[in-house]
Amino acid sequence: MGLAVVTAGTSAIGRHLVTALAEAGHDIALTHLGSAALAETVCARVRALGRRALAVEVDAGCEVAVPAFHAQAADWAGEPPQVLVNNAGIQTWAKLMDLRADQWDAVMRTNLRGTFLNTQSAARLMIAGGVKGSIVNLGSGCNKIAFPRLVDYTTSKGGIEQFTKVAASELGPNGIRVNCVAPGAVETERTKAEAGDYAATWSKVTPLRRVGTPEDIAGPVLFFCSPAAAFVTGQTLWVDGGVFSQAPWPYDLDD
Repeated sequence: MGLAVVTAGTSAIGRHLVTALAEAGHDIALTHLGSAALAETVCARVRALGRRALAVEVDAGCEVAVPAFHAQAADWAGEPPQVLVNNAGIQTWAKLMDLRADQWDAVMRTNLRGTFLNTQSAARLMIAGGVKGSIVNLGSGCNKIAFPRLVDYTTSKGGIEQFTKVAASELGPNGIRVNCVAPGAVETERTKAEAGDYAATWSKVTPLRRVGTPEDIAGPVLFFCSPAAAFVTGQTLWVDGGVFSQAPWPYDLDD
């Protein structure tokens, strides 16, 4: 199946994406930032599935480190990447009037600049190697609607959706597809720590009456990377249990 690159492959969602891509037959090159021990655990899981794994510490927003990593990964694999998943992302929980400029810059650096740099680096290798690859960007429900107290995160994720469309338009003639997976409320270690009862809070307003899991994200990413999506590019797939597709509604739908 070829090489798949996953940024932030040690994150809660990243770990499941890595495993799913390895199960699908890909060798994996993943990035992490300050998570060497966890990265080795993830790589061991990949190797247990019979695939090769490489983990490198990379700042997603560094214009020197990112292309160097992609060149290293391609050399290690002996081929250009077939798949890139731009999963690296951070956020700041703050009101607009309280958000500091350095917090804004940090989120934009990782989320938006990181998606740009990794896409550019991987696409250059794909084009040079004649690979008709797939790039999947991780968006959010805030691609579609505003999330209060997440102004920098919302702005970056909205930018990622538009970046996806532009990249798909420009890379399409090279046979490279670019799509976006936009999760809704997904329960991870981070989200559980942010809210007292995250699952119960979001389940009651989600049409499917549950929150998402990292496993729920893996399937849509695999779809975009597969031949089943060979004629799909520039699209955003909402993986949110329907929560951001419904209008605010004053009546209890369970009645």
